[in-house]
Amino acid sequence: HKVGDKEKLAMIMENIDQFLVQDEENESAYLKLPQNNWWWLWYGSETEANAYYLKLLSRLEPQGEKAPRLVKYLLNNRKHATYWSSTRDTAIAVEAFADFIRATGEDKPDMVVEVWLDGKKVKEAEIKADNLFTFDNKLVLTGKEVTDGKHEIEIKRRGQGPVYYNAYLTNFTLEDDIKKAGLEIKVERNYYRLKQVDKEVKVPGSRGQVADQKVLKYEREALANLDTVKSGDLIEIELVIESKNDYEYILFEDMKAAGFEPVDLRSGFSQNGLGAYMELRDERVAFFVRNLARGKHSIAYRMRAEIPGQFSALPTKASAVYAPELKGNSDEIKLKIED
Repeated sequence: HKVGDKEKLAMIMENIDQFLVQDEENESAYLKLPQNNWWWLWYGSETEANAYYLKLLSRLEPQGEKAPRLVKYLLNNRKHATYWSSTRDTAIAVEAFADFIRATGEDKPDMVVEVWLDGKKVKEAEIKADNLFTFDNKLVLTGKEVTDGKHEIEIKRRGQGPVYYNAYLTNFTLEDDIKKAGLEIKVERNYYRLKQVDKEVKVPGSRGQVADQKVLKYEREALANLDTVKSGDLIEIELVIESKNDYEYILFEDMKAAGFEPVDLRSGFSQNGLGAYMELRDERVAFFVRNLARGKHSIAYRMRAEIPGQFSALPTKASAVYAPELKGNSDEIKLKIED
């Protein structure tokens, strides 16, 4: 870019774009780099690579689609919401953000933003360069201000400058069949009935001869909502976890159906799938995950059906210990136990 060789620059941009992954649902983007550099401290850093790519895009196409999506990805992958993996990563990421803001003119807004609810203006804020970080940027509606039925929220702008917004809704619901939800982190729960099967393997005998030895093996039978199991059946619960980003200190709480009891009697570290510290409680089984990498993972544990009746297992809850706004949940499931 500096030497002005447009032909080579176009070729390099085309090569880099081969590694660009865009998440349409999450409106973020990142460069997927080879994962074979674990022994380096900062050389080959993913944060540094994405930050320098953002610096390049800030010079070539700051108003395009890729640059703001890279900004969102880098922001989402901070450590403890304030910094990245090292002081070097942090410095380069902040420098890249500064280049993006300068290139897009986002540091010099001159606008009035209005919030309308169901056709009625409920808030107005004037945003300029001198109050960019101090203007009143929050609107809270509680109780009877949020009535039953459909509502429409409009955000209107007069003047120049980008408008960024978040919306959060907290409510109490009495719905019976709770469905799964989540965006940045998702969890899906599967129930299986374990059926013991006869299995033999060849092992060396005491005199060196070949001997048959029985081993404990199970077949998994998937269970659906309102299925019936027998008292004494061995049940395996598998949590399939999908993460949009790399996270730290994530808690998964699997709510236990009342008629089932865990097979394990002592809490401790579990390596049945994703490594996590498992804590057995009266009404739930909690898994504490120190590091959760981007992608799909699974973890499983076993319970035994005991008390006859119909029981409901409330959804598995996923949350970040130090960032409570990051959350997700699985579907609810109801199961029947017979003698």
